[in-house]
Amino acid sequence: MFIPCDRGGGSAAPDFKGFTLLMPAVSVGNVGQLAIDLVISTLGMTKVGYFYTDCLVPMVGNNPYATAEENSVELSINAEVYSLPSKKLVVLQIRSPFIKNKYRPFCETLLSWVKSSKCARVVLLSSSHAYQRDDEQLLGTPLRYLLTPDLEKAVGGRVKELNWKEMEKVAAYPGINDTDKVLHIPGGGITKLLFTESCSEGIQMAVLLKFCSEGDNIPDAFVLVNYLNEWLQLIKSESNNSTDPSSQWKIPSSWRLLFGNGLPPALF
Repeated sequence: MFIPCDRGGGSAAPDFKGFTLLMPAVSVGNVGQLAIDLVISTLGMTKVGYFYTDCLVPMVGNNPYATAEENSVELSINAEVYSLPSKKLVVLQIRSPFIKNKYRPFCETLLSWVKSSKCARVVLLSSSHAYQRDDEQLLGTPLRYLLTPDLEKAVGGRVKELNWKEMEKVAAYPGINDTDKVLHIPGGGITKLLFTESCSEGIQMAVLLKFCSEGDNIPDAFVLVNYLNEWLQLIKSESNNSTDPSSQWKIPSSWRLLFGNGLPPALF
């Protein structure tokens, strides 16, 4: 349920007609969530509300995008909604893991909101375990995409121009029956369920994901957000003028504590 910032409650659906909804999957390395952080911080998006759900672990913290001491004390919770009308973009940022057996209820609630708020399409940023790739997936780029049939009709031509690589289906029973292929996204969290539900409900959805491993996943986040930018052109690419394309993205202040505090000097 969406709760606007300027009201204390209620379930009135916002009108994001024609907007693109950008959101992360809570997946390996938290790559999608980190990439969403970069989008919100760089575009200076305004928080417009909260996505209330009992499917996520409760959490509260201070403003992850604080730019001054005055706004650093603002509170943030596990699922918040940001908007940038000039680009017809709405972002749902998820900051905590899912409660066991709550994937499906969350997907149902989310897709219901997508329909009622009249979003044109959904873009899900995700990741998958690099060590579980098959032989075909080991070749070439670690980036993949998926499009629902309805979105394929709308943007399939544009994606082909980008020469992106579609997520491969893998054998359902490797070594026994290699002809039956299934979509397999290990470590992808809600990615597969949300994508298949969107296919069946006729919702335009794209999944952009990167194969990665747990660790320092900041470089993976930059790669994924640049991949997204190739298509949506959220910011003007300056890769021709810079040897580091990640320099065009603004790192949020909260990333200073991404790995916790430094070692206490008393240890040395």
